[in-house]
Amino acid sequence: MKVISENRCFGGVQTVSTHDSGTCGVEMTFAIYLPPQAKDGPVPALWYLSGLTCTHENAMTKGGFQEHAAKHGVALVFPDTSPRGDGVADDQAYDLGQGAGFYVNATRDPWRPNFQMYDYVLTELRGIISDNFPIADRHGITGHSMGGHGALTLALRNPDRFDSVSAFAPITNPTRSDWGRKQLSEYLGDDESAWACHDSSILLEEHGWKGDILVDQGASDQFLDLLRPEALANVMTKRRQPGLIRMQPGYDHSYYFVSTFAGDHVDWHATRLKQTANGLGSN
Repeated sequence: MKVISENRCFGGVQTVSTHDSGTCGVEMTFAIYLPPQAKDGPVPALWYLSGLTCTHENAMTKGGFQEHAAKHGVALVFPDTSPRGDGVADDQAYDLGQGAGFYVNATRDPWRPNFQMYDYVLTELRGIISDNFPIADRHGITGHSMGGHGALTLALRNPDRFDSVSAFAPITNPTRSDWGRKQLSEYLGDDESAWACHDSSILLEEHGWKGDILVDQGASDQFLDLLRPEALANVMTKRRQPGLIRMQPGYDHSYYFVSTFAGDHVDWHATRLKQTANGLGSN
């Protein structure tokens, strides 16, 4: 691991690092914010997965999460959205290839050698974070758009590894959306049965979630038809799943929307991560 930048921020430290990834087969970049409380011992972590075309940097510089994380003593982890580099497969479209890993493990060439973002986030990067930073074994996960899809699917499939989950304008039903069907067929093949484990609406209906779920969605989001928030809302109602889906009037899909509600999400995760630490469960 190589630290490439380190900046003081709200009494804590914002760091950007690179490392050689055995999972993705290339050098990967990630950012982590350590709140001032981390100087006194391990702190819980909130993972933020970014959306299409983004890198680790978008939420780190535009999301406004650090001030809230410093208040609560929560670390922030910002992974990249895909492998990158001259030898990594790519596509001319913005929504496929580099910058569009969709948090899956690709099984088809030319994507298979490098596009293993599910395992990268869940296992490899988590191990690096735990081994090199003062992080307690209490993890929440959130994300925006494609990253909201990733946050929901990673948490729903791994309730033993995440204690809280939320999302900003997530792609909730990718098996029924052009933001999903295109990418899942490219990365995983045409057998749609292999796609279901990457669809949060299907996963929630089949397995539920151990706690409650928070989703914020801009009511004026220009991509609403692709995000399909009604699919997740219908499943939550059907299962009587505790949680909130908040349609925020006037807000679009941008980081102006994300930064407006960033504090709500950090507060929400911090409460649940502290309850986990105190042995009170996820609710």
